[in-house]
Amino acid sequence: MAWRRNGNWRRGAALFAAILALSAGSGSLAPADTRHAEAGPVEVERIAGGLKVPWGVDFLPGGEFLVTLRGGKLLHFDSGRRKTIVKGVPRVFARGQGGLLDVAVARDFETTREIFLTFSKSDHRGRAGTALAIAKLSKDSARLESFRTVFEMSPPGEGSRHFGSRIAESKSGEIFVTLGERGDRAEAQNLVSHHGTVIRLDRNGTVPGDNPFRSRKRSKPEIWSYGHRNPQGAAFDADGGLWVVEHGARGGDEINRILRGRNYGWPVISYGRHYSGDRIGVGTSRAGMEQPDFYWDPSIAPGGMAIYSGRLWPEWTGHFLVGSLKFDLISRLDPVGGLSEAERLKFPETRRVRDVAEAPDGSIWFLSEDRGAIYRMAPAE
Repeated sequence: MAWRRNGNWRRGAALFAAILALSAGSGSLAPADTRHAEAGPVEVERIAGGLKVPWGVDFLPGGEFLVTLRGGKLLHFDSGRRKTIVKGVPRVFARGQGGLLDVAVARDFETTREIFLTFSKSDHRGRAGTALAIAKLSKDSARLESFRTVFEMSPPGEGSRHFGSRIAESKSGEIFVTLGERGDRAEAQNLVSHHGTVIRLDRNGTVPGDNPFRSRKRSKPEIWSYGHRNPQGAAFDADGGLWVVEHGARGGDEINRILRGRNYGWPVISYGRHYSGDRIGVGTSRAGMEQPDFYWDPSIAPGGMAIYSGRLWPEWTGHFLVGSLKFDLISRLDPVGGLSEAERLKFPETRRVRDVAEAPDGSIWFLSEDRGAIYRMAPAE
């Protein structure tokens, strides 16, 4: 997940950096390798390896962090990088693109110890959909307590693709979750279905009173926006705007600013084509449907996304960092004058980048599925 907290969490950044430095000095870590970016040399350090399909990462106070493995494990790493498998994670539908997906640490974790998880959940007929749960991390970080599922996609879908899903918590505490259309394209235009939507919930899992379709007959009240294909990255900018990156088909991966009640077009409009080569829908535009703020053609197969604070690289303030599952890189996009791709950070470590996150100290962390590892990138000293 993108780093998206402030207040007490921000004051913990210095402690986080100090713990990393002490750990590095202990000789317990692999040495960092120097790579080159337009901003200058960077050090890329492997934080942890031997991970089978890591999917999401988020940060706890004091240099600790959590990682999900798509097969169904939640890992806790302490400040010395010692790993514990957290107990109490539910059974997940671990097939294809499904499994244990994102993790997000609540803004008020220091007082509530709450975290959020998304996962694919099956029904008695073998169909599956994305679910959101809230739980408390025990004081010893060894298990989940008070676990409760607060949302389940309806209806569930067939097959094992396009679950989404990223979690983003707003400054005012609402929870946004991105949901794929489960491979059923037409459902992304159907407000009776959660498929292909971004949903918005209150912190306790209830539906906010000002959600756009709450009072519309038969529409799903959780829906905030619709017409999405398979959004797997989400982050808030410094002004509180929500942005989502989503997979297109053959071409047409998109970054969109998510606005209340808007229709983002899939599968009626797209800048890509079907894998068969056929045109998608009516073309690239239609009245009442939003245009992407940026799109890639050819597709990069985007994973997670962070919007950078500028803490360690001031020249990257507000820049978007998007992982690529196809081209093994991190795409850096400059927002000035409209989003444009400014650089492709391609290193030996950026193999199939599933998630990108900013740590409290401003370093950039990313998950490599192919290498089964977590990496930390910081300016070279």
